Amino acid sequence: MPRRHIRVTGAPEAPLRAALTALRTELGVPDSFPPAVLAEAERAARLPALPQADATDIPFLTIDPPAAMDLDQATHLSRRPGGGFRVRYAIADVAAFVVPGGPLDKETHRRVTTLYFPDGKTPLHPPVLGEDAASLLPGRTRPAVLWTIDLDADGRTVTADVHRALVRSRAKLDYEDVQRRLDAGTAEEPLALLKDIGEARERLEIERGGISLNVPEQEIVENAHTYTLTYRAPLPAEGWNAQLSLLTGMVAAELMLTHGTGVLRTLPAAPDGAVGRLRRIAQALHIDWPHHVSYAALIRSLDPHRPHHAAFLQECTTLLRGAGYTVFHDGALPPITTHSAVAAPYAHCTAPLRRLADRYASEICLAAVAEQPLPDWVSAALDALPKEMAAGGQRAGAAERGSVDIVEAALLKDRVGELFEGCVVDVEEHRPTIGTVQLDTPAVVARIEADGMPLPLGERLRVRLTRAELGAAGVRFAPA
Repeated sequence: MPRRHIRVTGAPEAPLRAALTALRTELGVPDSFPPAVLAEAERAARLPALPQADATDIPFLTIDPPAAMDLDQATHLSRRPGGGFRVRYAIADVAAFVVPGGPLDKETHRRVTTLYFPDGKTPLHPPVLGEDAASLLPGRTRPAVLWTIDLDADGRTVTADVHRALVRSRAKLDYEDVQRRLDAGTAEEPLALLKDIGEARERLEIERGGISLNVPEQEIVENAHTYTLTYRAPLPAEGWNAQLSLLTGMVAAELMLTHGTGVLRTLPAAPDGAVGRLRRIAQALHIDWPHHVSYAALIRSLDPHRPHHAAFLQECTTLLRGAGYTVFHDGALPPITTHSAVAAPYAHCTAPLRRLADRYASEICLAAVAEQPLPDWVSAALDALPKEMAAGGQRAGAAERGSVDIVEAALLKDRVGELFEGCVVDVEEHRPTIGTVQLDTPAVVARIEADGMPLPLGERLRVRLTRAELGAAGVRFAPA
């Protein structure tokens, strides 16, 4: 998922939208699917490989943003007799539609991941699959990879199983509606348990030292040829729903490690220098961070509704940039098996409509539980997967950075010459007069160039906006 969530409205010919179109061209983002891919997707949509198991009697529901149509996951929560919970988590079975080695398969390996831009997305799969036949839309019978995870009363995993089954979602809910029902006490048990299980899993996350960043969503709205910036802090229900995905990814990783073959999402511990940099930023933003308080504890104390906390949370995402995919075979475990932010082994497996690696992770887990060898198409592709995912991640990162630059330039284009309060959050090692400044408000992060004197890393500074152009020039500041 993107580091920053940004949405843009406005006509396609507006300068900001035109700049985003140019960014897509610069990054080589495909604007359509080849005819052979579309033809195969149409055939697959009509004739998927359906499983024999039938779980359509389970009243699943989905929780997603209102406009989302690529619904990867559906959930059913219940209490276990004698205490504890049962989590049923259905994941779209993309392998039921994709012929290994065919045009569609090759295209997904070329795209790797859905790319998100402020004015839309470039999907991994053709919409006839990703937003229709393979999507867990309400009222539609769909093939799925169905996880059943039993938890004790504290939310700890007791047993887990995964197999293919037909499922049928009963409702498509959005986060605000879910939060309203939970706050009002009107949610029926399968939904009401989202809070109970989510909070239990959050307590376990604290216990193991894990971190969930509640980074605000940033929205640029065009109005009368000007732009305004607003923030939307994540709702508690979003965090509880994310805990179900984390739970499934953690169970999948343990299953892979037990059976000796897998593809993990790994992240080494942050180096001391990176945490030290965040301490300097926290000080400059007037965020109290006593030395006896851990990074994880500080993150949980922040309020994303407060601008300086929101700005710091954006900077905290820099510690997640070393994440990668690690493949292992035949019991030869890799040196690093954990994701430091999760504080446990973890695998991406819950978003196969939007991320290539998840399709392979599901197949590995299905084979492990069934005690069967991996399908040949999985074995053949596994070793190349980390490199493919890294390349796709780099392109997604470039799309995000370019989009942020464009949006910030649009926001500030009429304010060149104005003064702002900010913090120097980075300085180039060999050119100490060039670095990065983060404004208090609006929450803009941009290049700053000083004339002669080195920039004061980690210190507050009044800066002047010297340039704000849609395009390569971007936004530039100088010390005032």
